[in-house]
Amino acid sequence: MNKYPLWKYALVLAVALFGLIYAMPNLYPDDPAVQITAKTAGGEVGASEVAAVTATLRKASVTVKGEPEVGADSLLVRFQSVDDQIKAREKLQEAMGEDFVVAMNLAPNTPSWLSALGAGPIKLGLDLRGGVHFLLEVDMSKAIKTRLDNTLNAMRDEMRE
Repeated sequence: MNKYPLWKYALVLAVALFGLIYAMPNLYPDDPAVQITAKTAGGEVGASEVAAVTATLRKASVTVKGEPEVGADSLLVRFQSVDDQIKAREKLQEAMGEDFVVAMNLAPNTPSWLSALGAGPIKLGLDLRGGVHFLLEVDMSKAIKTRLDNTLNAMRDEMRE
């Protein structure tokens, strides 16, 4: 029979326990959130912006999860569902104007005691998270003008030859 010293069993148990503790943040799913940041460098999000965000969301009857979290230079608002997140982003962009960037985000939901240990969820790449959505806007008048200029230059070259 194979018998190992007690310290080897203790070491395997300690490594397994360590791995379980640092894998636990992955059990807490990310919350859909909206992050609001000032467009100008050094701009701050203060109490007046928090009040405006709260009033806008209440008026739009969007369900908020907890209180808005004020960071060093941004404001984070968590939501119950992605539908609430999308609706809130649209309403907040209208209300906050051009001075602020309103972006959809996923906020980690890791308990504070795990965060204090330095544990955090594994960051999934875009391929595992579900991809990315880009919105492409084309200035049609400029595109047509560029195409006509290229055609004109090609015709000039042909005529010279």
